Amino acid sequence: MHFSIPETESRSGDSGGSAYVAYNIHVNGVLHCRVRYSQLLGLHEQLRKEYGANVLPAFPPKKLFSLTPAEVEQRREQLEWYMQAVRQDPLLGSSETFNSFLRRAQQETQQVPTEEVSLEVLLSNGQKVLVNVLTSDQTEDVLEAVAAKLDLPDDLIGYFSLFLVREREDGAFSFVRKLQEFELPYVSVTSLRSQEYKIVLRKSYWDSAYDDDVMENRVGLNLLYAQTVSDIERGWILVTKEQHRQLKSLQEKVSKKEFLRLAQTLRHYGYLRFDACVADFPEKDCPVVVSAGNSELSLQLRLPGQQLREGSFRVTRMRCWRVTSSVPLPSGGTSSPGRGRGEVRLELAFEYLMSKDRLQWVTITSPQAIMMSICLQSMVDELMVKKSGGSIRKMLRRRVGGTLRRSDSQQAVKSPPLLESPDASRESMVKLSSKLSAVSLRGIGSPSTDASASDVHGNFAFEGIGDEDL
Repeated sequence: MHFSIPETESRSGDSGGSAYVAYNIHVNGVLHCRVRYSQLLGLHEQLRKEYGANVLPAFPPKKLFSLTPAEVEQRREQLEWYMQAVRQDPLLGSSETFNSFLRRAQQETQQVPTEEVSLEVLLSNGQKVLVNVLTSDQTEDVLEAVAAKLDLPDDLIGYFSLFLVREREDGAFSFVRKLQEFELPYVSVTSLRSQEYKIVLRKSYWDSAYDDDVMENRVGLNLLYAQTVSDIERGWILVTKEQHRQLKSLQEKVSKKEFLRLAQTLRHYGYLRFDACVADFPEKDCPVVVSAGNSELSLQLRLPGQQLREGSFRVTRMRCWRVTSSVPLPSGGTSSPGRGRGEVRLELAFEYLMSKDRLQWVTITSPQAIMMSICLQSMVDELMVKKSGGSIRKMLRRRVGGTLRRSDSQQAVKSPPLLESPDASRESMVKLSSKLSAVSLRGIGSPSTDASASDVHGNFAFEGIGDEDL
């Protein structure tokens, strides 16, 4: 998750008090909350009491006198680095102290009173699920409420997540981010002040082997089935005419498990597809469509005069990756802070092991670059759990003082209609390079030093290649 403090504001104190500097904390480029230095200092002191000074990153010191504009900018940069460092630390970033601070600040900034509301959550097939929640309910509370409404068992809740999406004019979903534990879903979606933003329930794992756990339950089976049918209809899962015919036949027989077993064999099953964007592979400014799943990033592209092609980049061959953001200056020179700037340009760059002795940076320019990075990290996390012999199956975590509000009225997952005829305009694809999918177990390398450590995500699942793969 990308934290930034791109700007400060001079604000008047309460009841005519002295002015102060406020720091706007953005999450994935969107304003999350507005806080004062003293509030962040209070958070730091609380974390220091709980975890010790040795665990915490350095916090910018107090100043006895008013700050100059240059000092204000320096402090902004230091606080931004501090928030990023805390969030990326597995212990501090997942702490209730850190997350509750951000939730309270979000609610206060957006000036949303605590009250009961009706929140609409969509399933992958567009079905609406209305749940009664509090405006102050965190992501896990809302996820539990949706599960209760659908009668999804407690031990399967961890297999699903809530995502913030933007509904395009054609009805398709553009994924913005996975909702996190430091935010309040009702406040997150309503603060965007646009009807095109929605909350969607979708499975949160990548390895299709975990489908077996979910399919044991009727509601879990129906959720997977509805999601898969939807992914096929929107062209996310690649299907031949014969496979389409077989799938439709299984639908007619209401053979949902068999339908899913066949779907699991299809290219891009369980993948998340992103909006069309641009990459510098295999050449500069190449239009691509990126999909994430099955421990890889897939780039679909068309070179001039050539057939539609696909390049697959395995996460086990990404030594590290980073997300960078920049704000282009207007033509004609510089601009004053916060004025005359264009939209933020986001890039995901990863260092990829192309051959035994050759690493190459590949850059994808996309407004969804941060979401792509989140997908990479979750795929790596899942690989590491599996490598250590663990399991993603987890029982519902009961928070201290937390209660699961079971819904008075439950809602069934609607069965989707039969698949429509396959789109004749969809082309078959050929692999861009057979070498891009070869991986073997070898030594782990350290990330390159092209970027600062706070910007780079080192990949603990990185594996080298052997001579037999070349």
